[in-house]
Amino acid sequence: MKKLISIISVSFVASPIFANSASDNKSAQSASINIKSQPNIVLIYADDIGYGDLSSYGAKQVNTPNTDTLAANGIRFTNAHSAAATSTPSRYGLFTGEYPWRRRGTGVANGDAALIINPDRVTLPKVLQQMGYTTGAVGKWHLGIGDKSGEQDWNGHVTPGPAEIGFDYSYIMAETGDRVPCVFMENQRVVNLNPNDPIHVSYKENFEGEPTGKDNPELLTKLHPSHGHNQSIVNGISRIGYMKGGRSALWEDENIADSITVHATRFIERNSDKPFFLYFGTNDIHVPRYPHERFRGVTEMGHRGDAIVQFDWSVGEIVKALKKAGIFENTLIIITSDNGPVVDDGYHDGSVEGLMDHKPWGPFRGGKYSNFEAGTRVPFIVHWPERVNPNVSPALISQIDMTATMAVLTGFEKTDKIPDDSQNQLNAWLGIDISGRDYIISSAGSLSILTRVWKYIEPSSGRSYNPLTNTELGNSSDDQLYNIVTDRSEYENVADKNPQIVEEMKKLLDFEKKKGINLEL
Repeated sequence: MKKLISIISVSFVASPIFANSASDNKSAQSASINIKSQPNIVLIYADDIGYGDLSSYGAKQVNTPNTDTLAANGIRFTNAHSAAATSTPSRYGLFTGEYPWRRRGTGVANGDAALIINPDRVTLPKVLQQMGYTTGAVGKWHLGIGDKSGEQDWNGHVTPGPAEIGFDYSYIMAETGDRVPCVFMENQRVVNLNPNDPIHVSYKENFEGEPTGKDNPELLTKLHPSHGHNQSIVNGISRIGYMKGGRSALWEDENIADSITVHATRFIERNSDKPFFLYFGTNDIHVPRYPHERFRGVTEMGHRGDAIVQFDWSVGEIVKALKKAGIFENTLIIITSDNGPVVDDGYHDGSVEGLMDHKPWGPFRGGKYSNFEAGTRVPFIVHWPERVNPNVSPALISQIDMTATMAVLTGFEKTDKIPDDSQNQLNAWLGIDISGRDYIISSAGSLSILTRVWKYIEPSSGRSYNPLTNTELGNSSDDQLYNIVTDRSEYENVADKNPQIVEEMKKLLDFEKKKGINLEL
């Protein structure tokens, strides 16, 4: 018991277990790291793919051969976590290295939200830019764009955006699939926009004469909403928010994967003669799920299962492009997801009926939006033929470490500009260290803190269950403590049996809450 308590003690600064934590860990150059050249870096960031959604992680009802091949020839992590249980805050943590719960305004962003990342701060793409990388962002964004929410001029150059936080090139969805405006933006201008048909967006009221899913269900030719998502209709699917105009620029949902995959592979082709970083944020498998017709029906799991196969196809196209360019061996590929799974997230798409024995959450409890483990425990695959040997790693790792780890990998020296939340975990990524972090903090309304043995969820007044998404949210007015090794499904709350552990976890969480408050870079 004393040993367990020492692991989570707030006096960890003096503990050898925590000696290389936080900022010290960011700058530590392990003697075992000997990088011959700067690798190309491809980060494939899936949307809503859960721990149990890939066949390499145990799925039986769906096959993901392209992803599985990378997992079999790289390192497949079994204890990796996103920074939050929803999209926007996870991406914020990914690019800034700062826990999103430290910052107001990092919740799920509306389609007309301003850019939530301060352009003046150090970010993951800026680190790589300074180290000579050409940087590109392709696919889902959902971090806001422009300087004022609701005041963007969608018919011109919208700034600040990807360029201001470090991307040399961007081809992104304006925000996310179920929110207007439903257009692509290339280098922060709407693609294929007819200036005689300008775009107007509102999240307050509809535009006169524009149909909605609520009032005009007869116009919903592709999907019907199950809850919410009943405002403006775009391409036969109703969305969140109101939009008019921009008809020539609207995407077709079944072509989103093709469009962003083509632009991702073109970025690889254009930059194959120099180091590059590609952030490839897939729309799959976020709602509205409406895969291309060549994928519809390839599983018996409805659109959700078919979208997983479509995601895997995109992974295969990235690999093909890298091999064609002759740079596959020296490319670091990371595949992970922004949060855990959800089945019905607002549309009738056959996913609930087709779930069968498939368990998107794997052996864990909860899912997207949840404090329970499936909210943030996600697939995480590292593939780098020149440096990584095939393995399965139990190391505790977090996407919050992306910035600090990439900084060490590439030799970035201004590590004092990277938040202490982000730690250098390169040895874990390379399979040298199978322990990883001492603890991580996750957010889903309330906060939880996870070590390699214990998980503590702080008391919350939030509801415990969301009937719309059929998700256990993990909120309780009581302290919750789980031995995550012996009870990974989090069904036995042992807080009453371990008051000292609870007290230490609370102190550590309180310490983290107090440090870095109002941190500005």
